Amino acid sequence: MTKLIGYARVSTRQQSTDRQQIDILAAGVRRDDLYVDHGISGARASRPQVDRALDALEDGDTLVITTLDRLGRSTQNMLAFAEELRGRGAGLRVLNLGGGDVDTATPMGSMLFTIMAALGQMEHEIKRERVIDSINKRRNAGKDLGGRPRLITDSQIRNARRLIDGGEPVTTVARDLGMSRATFYRRARALDLAEESSEASKRAPYSLPSPGIFSDGSYGTIALSAPQGTE
Repeated sequence: MTKLIGYARVSTRQQSTDRQQIDILAAGVRRDDLYVDHGISGARASRPQVDRALDALEDGDTLVITTLDRLGRSTQNMLAFAEELRGRGAGLRVLNLGGGDVDTATPMGSMLFTIMAALGQMEHEIKRERVIDSINKRRNAGKDLGGRPRLITDSQIRNARRLIDGGEPVTTVARDLGMSRATFYRRARALDLAEESSEASKRAPYSLPSPGIFSDGSYGTIALSAPQGTE
């Protein structure tokens, strides 16, 4: 008995496959036959769950995906995937293309798949060019590009402690600084140690021991203190 095998993928763990899974399940795929890759780039030729989906395919089965780019980003990768399906005697169903089966075993189906793969790669390249163009424009305009978190100065930590002493919650103050409570406490403790060390060095007496002879003829040391000013 032939069956439907579903596959969903997102490139980062912050993204969700919920929409893909809903559409695939609505197409008739059983949840037990649905394979999902989280945080796996489409540029990778090997992905754990898509490999499992392929292993589950038998002659006459159909792989169901929402969009063609779930299989990969490059035309070369997608054509290799089509060859894998042909070798297993399996079909392909792409839901955003109307849900019709693409029979990669026939010349017409193979040609259609090749065209779709090329269009998918072209669309990806266009998106990439737009992102790069947007980054360059923001950089030229001197705008923030995100990336590494901003440096928090010791002065900002001192001000944050004043807010906390005034009754502000530590969690709120730390979040406003863009750091966790643990990081804030660590920075505050390091600042306390640095300030205590600085104060201790200031309080140390400025004296040098010097050998000398006291009035009774005994030997000892004379402390040469820093000048205290004249009276």
